[in-house]
Amino acid sequence: MKIFGREPALLLGLFAIVVKLAAAFGLDVSSEQQAWVNAVAAAAVGLALAVMAGDGVSAAVLGFVQAALALAVGLGLDWSDDRQAVVMSFAAAVVAMWDRTQVTAPVPASVVKRPPTAA
Repeated sequence: MKIFGREPALLLGLFAIVVKLAAAFGLDVSSEQQAWVNAVAAAAVGLALAVMAGDGVSAAVLGFVQAALALAVGLGLDWSDDRQAVVMSFAAAVVAMWDRTQVTAPVPASVVKRPPTAA
């Protein structure tokens, strides 16, 4: 999935940095306002991926978790980067476990050519 020809996570990261850069060079934005803007951006990217993917529930859920985490940290939750990464990894693992039973490959396995195996 691509938005404007780029990976959505890349665009979300760029957007977050642009907000911080603007705040560093004169835009009068508090850390709470930055947190809200970044949370809304994460949720929007998740929603856009959900629409683009068709089934989309996983992208929306992960976007919501990322948005909630960004907002919580921005509003004062004192978690290390490691702890945040573990929470996002857990959310991704839960979504992946659910997705595995819900997603169908666009091409049946019988159509996929397999390389010859050595006997």
